[in-house]
Amino acid sequence: MKILLFGKNGQVGWELQRSLAPLGELIALDHDGAPGLSGNFADPDSLVATVRSVAPDLIVNAAAHTAVDKAESEPDFARSLNALAPGVLAREAAARGALLVHYSTDYVFDGSGDAPRDEDAPTGPLSVYGRTKLEGEQLIRDSGCRHLIFRTSWVYAARGGNFARTMLKLAAERDALTIIDDQHGAPTGADLLADITAHAVRQTLAQPELGGLYHLVAGGETTWYDYARHVIEHARARGIPVKVAPEAIRPVPTSAFPTPAARPLNSRLSTGKLQRAFGLVPPPWQQGVDRMLDEILPN
Repeated sequence: MKILLFGKNGQVGWELQRSLAPLGELIALDHDGAPGLSGNFADPDSLVATVRSVAPDLIVNAAAHTAVDKAESEPDFARSLNALAPGVLAREAAARGALLVHYSTDYVFDGSGDAPRDEDAPTGPLSVYGRTKLEGEQLIRDSGCRHLIFRTSWVYAARGGNFARTMLKLAAERDALTIIDDQHGAPTGADLLADITAHAVRQTLAQPELGGLYHLVAGGETTWYDYARHVIEHARARGIPVKVAPEAIRPVPTSAFPTPAARPLNSRLSTGKLQRAFGLVPPPWQQGVDRMLDEILPN
C-alpha cells in the first residue's frame, strides 16, 4: 500500500510518520514538499499534481491552519487550508478510490451545555477556524470518497510548544497564576491520535463500511485550570523547582482573557461510536499527559 501524508512536521503529522510506517510505503510531505511533489495547501493545482504523481491508496491530511486567533484576520487563507484544499484531496481520493483520513475539531460546535456531543449533534461554530474546519468536513463528505474524519480537541505533543510547557515556565517564574476554569475538554496526545488512526485505517481498509465521522479524544474531562494544576503538581512531585504555591493558582472565567476568536466552553466529545466501531478505548487524559511530562521534564 502507498500512503501520502500531508503536514508531516506538525504535532500529529510527526507522530503519524511513526504509526503509519508499518502499513506500507510512506511518502510524507510538509508545506515545502519534496522534489517534484507539493504540500502547499494554498496551491490546489499542485496538490492535484502531487496526488496523481504518487497515486496513493491512502491519503492522510494532518495539515491545517490552526492559528485560531490569526484566522479571524485572514479568513480566505484559513478557508484555503482548512476547507478548499481538503476538498481537492477528497475529489482526487474519490477519483482513484483511495481512502482519505482528515482531522477536524471541537470548534465546529458552539460550546453550549455540559453534555458530551456525539457525531450527530448540531454544529454551530463560533469562529473562522471552526467554520472553515466544518466546511472542510462537508466538502469531504460531499465528494463521495471513502473517508475517516476524526474530530478531536486540546491536542498536545512532547515535541514543540504546548500548554503544559507554558504552565511549567510560568510556574517557575511567577508567584501567582490565573487560569481559565470554564472551558471543559479532554487534553489529547498527538501520539494517541496517530496510534488510533493507524488501527482505524487498517480496519477500515478491510471493512469499508467503517468509514465515516468519529470523535477521537482522550478519556475523561478537565478544565484548563485543573489541567494546569495537574501539570504543576506533577512537576513539583518530581522535584522540579516550582515558585508558585498551590493556593496561588486561581481560576478565572474565559472573559478574563479576551481573544479575537471565541472559544467553545463545552468541548466534551463522546467517543462511543469510535469504541463500538473499532474496539478501541481512549485512555484517561491524565495518562497521556503524565507520559508527555515524563518526556519533557529533566530526570
